[in-house]
Amino acid sequence: YGYYQKELAKYPFIKIAKKRFNVNVIEEFNLIYRSLGTRNLKLDLFISSTNEKKIPIVIFIHGGGWRSGDKSFQHPLANEIASKGFLCAAIEYRLSPEAKYPAAVLDIKSAIKWLKKNAERYNADSSKVILLGCSSGGHLAALCGVTVNIPKFEPNDYMSDISTKVHGVIDIDGILDFTHPAESGKDTSELYPSVGKLLLGETYKENPELWIEASPLSYISERSPKFFFINSSIERFHAGRDSAIVLFEKFKINYRIETHSCTPHTFWLFEPWFELTANFIIDYLKNSSI
Repeated sequence: YGYYQKELAKYPFIKIAKKRFNVNVIEEFNLIYRSLGTRNLKLDLFISSTNEKKIPIVIFIHGGGWRSGDKSFQHPLANEIASKGFLCAAIEYRLSPEAKYPAAVLDIKSAIKWLKKNAERYNADSSKVILLGCSSGGHLAALCGVTVNIPKFEPNDYMSDISTKVHGVIDIDGILDFTHPAESGKDTSELYPSVGKLLLGETYKENPELWIEASPLSYISERSPKFFFINSSIERFHAGRDSAIVLFEKFKINYRIETHSCTPHTFWLFEPWFELTANFIIDYLKNSSI
């Protein structure tokens, strides 16, 4: 609702996307996928119930500048995608006020492991896992996708026999390069630290190596999963994408880009773009060998 109020003046025709009632989707809420002491990390499932074959798993990672937001942000989109033959999981992860980088990455990878372990229960295919993230969630999805088997980014004390490898990443307006001036140049006042500093603990000037380390662009290789970018027309949220494409071409990694023109950054939360975004995702999931 806050995003809606922010964008309404510029886009008076928008409406908040609501979760539809899909008769072929079973919902399960607040399943604990990992406990850290007294802290329980939870996820919500949207399960397609009309499939003979095992269904792919799509993990939804909400946005909010790494410091706010909730898994419920992803419910409308997750429910819609599930209705087309998928197991969709909207996950909680620790935000920067609770735990600094790379805690969120470790949480998301723990969720990957939990979903793979429990795939049979939901008639899902543990070899077909796709990460879908929006805004800061897009950055986290990309970072998780390209850092398999890098110790700093692996919860090796949790289900150590299960890989965190994923088949694809859908990045919805999430940055790939923290060192881009649109991100790294924001810390001009100690009173108003950037969301990057709040996540990483230090400014770019204080520790540029840390900002490079937290950038998915730093890890793209021939082992990287395929990528699908769905972007607004706001250049700031494309940071690192063009450089990533050069690497995708070099390593022969499949990628696709769809750009909405004349939209707010948070277009996926609102009609008339919600349905178009859902259709992009469904088309990609059904027609890209996933």
